[in-house]
Amino acid sequence: MRDLQTIAESARSAKQAVARLGASEKNRALEAIAAALEQHTDAILSANAEDIAQGRNTGLNDGLIDRLTLTPARIAGIAQGVRQVAALDDPVGEVLWMKTRPNGLRIGKKRVPMGVIGIIYEARPNVTVDAAALCFKAGSACILRGGKEAFRTSQCLTQLMRTALVSCGLPENAINLVEDTSRETANQMMRLNGYLDVLIPRGGAGLIRTVVAHATVPVIETGTGNCHIYVDASADLTKATAILKNAKCQRVSVCNAAESLLVHTDVAPRFLPMAAEALASDQVRLHGCPRTRDILGGLVLPATEEDYAREYLDYEISVKVVDSLDEAISHINTYNTGHSECIVTESYTAAERFLDEVDAAAVYANASTRFTDGFEFGFGAEIGISTQKLHARGPMGLEALTSTKYIIYGNGQTR
Repeated sequence: MRDLQTIAESARSAKQAVARLGASEKNRALEAIAAALEQHTDAILSANAEDIAQGRNTGLNDGLIDRLTLTPARIAGIAQGVRQVAALDDPVGEVLWMKTRPNGLRIGKKRVPMGVIGIIYEARPNVTVDAAALCFKAGSACILRGGKEAFRTSQCLTQLMRTALVSCGLPENAINLVEDTSRETANQMMRLNGYLDVLIPRGGAGLIRTVVAHATVPVIETGTGNCHIYVDASADLTKATAILKNAKCQRVSVCNAAESLLVHTDVAPRFLPMAAEALASDQVRLHGCPRTRDILGGLVLPATEEDYAREYLDYEISVKVVDSLDEAISHINTYNTGHSECIVTESYTAAERFLDEVDAAAVYANASTRFTDGFEFGFGAEIGISTQKLHARGPMGLEALTSTKYIIYGNGQTR
């Protein structure tokens, strides 16, 4: 087992070699990684089965078990994500603009690699591959620190990727996994000044708060998802039911799943029974305001302030009846986490106000919040979904993993 200092030195040594690679070399390596994942599906599933068994023995809830679980289809999807990253345009070296100053200097701005990118994440083995592929295509080395729940799976995936790099004549230390999953090692990683150029936490609220509070290296904050569906007075209620069902139930353990439902009072008596029936097949527990409980009766638990602010990551949702679009927007901006928000409406004016005034990284009119995803946005895989407002916001693809530099051409000018 390599210690963190050795890993950090190895990544720093590899970053220049990775930065010099051309698009064709990087794409060839990514194709080799995708093929290796497919060819060794059985080995990955075997490692994953051990992690799942341990997770069940230690009491992981169903949502976390779902995040942890790989299937042949999910592995194929991960490999396809790597191929999509390979197919994307290489952002490194792109000149964003070039201007000529009155003194004849030509000043431009171009995209350059970050250098070494660190990612701390939890029970999401797919992140091991997504993060490595994106960092590599963006011209950076990476240091991955996954949770202990997915350690065997992440170890297997990382070894396959490193072996694929070697088969292409490229440095295996472009991709590194921290094998010590102790909290102390995570704390040390947050303080790898001089080695890490940026650190990205991807996981639950506790992990993100810890990294933001204690890291001394630069951090890109990815966020939790208290995502809302607001059903407006003019909504097509059949459309609203389908959007709610998908956003809440298609996969409850992800950050872009809906956790809160707001319904305009004019349609609440008709829509809430439709919503309750649609969610009942997945046994979704409802936490509702007094007006919601008046309409639906005893099957609804009383909603608290904590419910309105909570990311359940489970088959639960908070429900509130509101009197206006203004109240819906105010409620969302009070309780949301800046992730993804949706209005269902047939009013163009209401949709535009919602899109303009709701403060979130992704705002939808008449579509499920489940689309907030690098794959769905055409970015291939994603490194995470940023809910901050500096440098990167929303699904973070290749461009978000690069920095910029100014390039200046002169012909002898002095100041």
